Amino acid sequence: MTQTVKNTILFAIIALMIIYTGFAQSWNSALLIIAMGLISSIMALGVNLQWGFAGLFNVGVMGFVALGGLAAVLVSMPPTEGAWSTGGFAILGALALGAATVVAAVMLMKRMAPGTLRTLSVIAVLVIGFFIFRALLDPAVQAVEAINPAQTGYLGGLGLPVLISWPVGGLFAAGAAWLIGKTALGLRSDYLAIATLGIAEIIIAVLKNEDWLSRGVKNVIGLPRPVPYEIDLQNNPAFVERAAGFGFDPVDASTLWVKLLYIALFAAVLIVLLWMSQRALHSPWGRMLRAIRDNEVAAEAMGKDVTARHLQVFILGSAICGIAGAMMTTMDSQLTPGTYQPLRFTFLIWVMVIVGGSGNNFGAILGGFLIWFLWVQVEPMGLWLMNLITAGMSEGSALKAHLIESAAHMRLLTMGIVLLLVLRFSPRGLIPER
Repeated sequence: MTQTVKNTILFAIIALMIIYTGFAQSWNSALLIIAMGLISSIMALGVNLQWGFAGLFNVGVMGFVALGGLAAVLVSMPPTEGAWSTGGFAILGALALGAATVVAAVMLMKRMAPGTLRTLSVIAVLVIGFFIFRALLDPAVQAVEAINPAQTGYLGGLGLPVLISWPVGGLFAAGAAWLIGKTALGLRSDYLAIATLGIAEIIIAVLKNEDWLSRGVKNVIGLPRPVPYEIDLQNNPAFVERAAGFGFDPVDASTLWVKLLYIALFAAVLIVLLWMSQRALHSPWGRMLRAIRDNEVAAEAMGKDVTARHLQVFILGSAICGIAGAMMTTMDSQLTPGTYQPLRFTFLIWVMVIVGGSGNNFGAILGGFLIWFLWVQVEPMGLWLMNLITAGMSEGSALKAHLIESAAHMRLLTMGIVLLLVLRFSPRGLIPER
């Protein structure tokens, strides 16, 4: 069996499982799996670009995804009335002052001779700048957050079409990746992993606590969509008549139609990113990255700038994750910082890359669909299995109750089993790198 035939069979199996879900459960569930599978595949492409191409161990995926979600809010939501005049410009001034303080401290470090005087000067600049920064920021933040806190209480956005937020989310993530890369890419792989995880947690902490930016844990709801809202379709007589002609209930038809539109948009983005990734993989730049990945010492001896190439691929992979984060927030129509958990946005994406095949773009896509399908379907399957196992037990049995309650943990158990099986029987993934 050739590799092409094997790959086709693997993708066909995933397609059949999704089709079976449509018939056995609902087409609404099946289409949701496809939509989230497309987003997951895009995230896996970004991580595969970093790990599969260059060997960079980035476990801060969650932070870049969250920055993409923040971009969706800042670009598409309308500005809060009175927020900018009340404290918005003061907040921007305070942030500019904070950045200037850091720059001034760095310039002092570079220009002054090492010694006690330099140390005291840098400390003085940082301390004085910090107190001035807080004196400007705190009153402005309180003024903004006091504006109708039940519904707004933040600056709002620019009121632009939400599709613009997708590339902007990539730019936000790329900017953060540049800052991280300039400081952390010189570290060994394990230290790089710790640094990226820590910075991702800082990003999430900022989103949760800075209400003036994105309402914090109060969440931003009702984001504009690139597709119609279901209720608008249900109130459209032409759509209702067309749905009835195909034998669909208007509510079901509107839900399915919206998901199909999202799938078309997400698929278009995935195809473009896959084409670009394949071009990069087979270009001299991609071959150089794989050479650096396999032997950094030999690559440096050949005159390659390893750190610069690592920074490039780190920025590109993070930007892709940012785009996926903006897409997911757009589909959810809300930003909920509390849901950005490492288990879902870091561990799960890494499992997708490893199971699919590190270094192979099609493997990353396969892993994205397979692992997301299992993540969604394993819990109901586990509940069915536990009910089957405990069918002969009495209703008051403590063991029966414990086993049924434990069905929710089947997700983690299944991820571990799948990962172990793939690493044992196909250590390079289901679609390995050529």
